[in-house]
Amino acid sequence: MDAKEQKLSRVLRGFPFLKDADPAVHKGIDDHVSIARIPKGEIIFFEGDECKNIALVLSGVVRVYKPGESGREITLYRLGQGDSCVLTASCIFSHGHFPAVAVVEEDVEAAVVSAGIFRSWLNTHEVWRDFVFTLLSKRLSEVMETIEEVAFRRM
Repeated sequence: MDAKEQKLSRVLRGFPFLKDADPAVHKGIDDHVSIARIPKGEIIFFEGDECKNIALVLSGVVRVYKPGESGREITLYRLGQGDSCVLTASCIFSHGHFPAVAVVEEDVEAAVVSAGIFRSWLNTHEVWRDFVFTLLSKRLSEVMETIEEVAFRRM
């Protein structure tokens, strides 16, 4: 198996919904994805950073949090295998800036895609749009639970 086949195989193991995708999706992965290894403790995004790429987490854990002026932090969510960051996706769609901090909690291996390529995939491949909307739904529910906990349960 050559390097491209290994890369595609690794991405499909991490994101099984892509196995039955159109061959053009697989070709896009072959042509435009790079695999990155990011060590524990590394900051992926600082608040205000431009979103030039999106990472699809193949292994490891990333914590996304919002720092407060007081120095306190609130965890918005964590990413693991098969996840990607909806804040990054939103930043890419809006050509905005990352509104939080993302840090590696456990060494990460990720499939990385440039913002421009990711935008074009969303415009041309339903499988990618479905993935992003599923992520959005999942993360919105998690953030709502966090708000509920902070507002109504904590003393």
